Amino acid sequence: QVQLVESGGGLVQAGGSLRLSCAASGSIFSINEMSWYRQGPGKQRDFVAVITSGGSTNYADSVKGRFTISRDNAQKTVYLQMNSLKPEDTGVYFCNVNVRERGRLSGNVYWGQGTQVTVSS
Repeated sequence: QVQLVESGGGLVQAGGSLRLSCAASGSIFSINEMSWYRQGPGKQRDFVAVITSGGSTNYADSVKGRFTISRDNAQKTVYLQMNSLKPEDTGVYFCNVNVRERGRLSGNVYWGQGTQVTVSS
């Protein structure tokens, strides 16, 4: 079993910054893609950013140039640095991690519990 623990959400004024973290633990052999998604009030959960095991990244158009995803493989942690925040960035942010567990041949996808980000105007 794998656990994901998120932290770093909060309330910030427009133009401010926050850094989210998501740490994985458990019976982990390797970690593949690590991603962030968000769900605004009354909206569906949308893709924000992804980073591969090799360090390649991709972002939703709405956050390009403002958000940066990174990972620390030794700590099994993915980060999301969010700058120049806007009110429309408000929502619950979820990490999504593709993990190959020990003793298994394929990966499974796990979700974090979510962390609230609120950006005031």
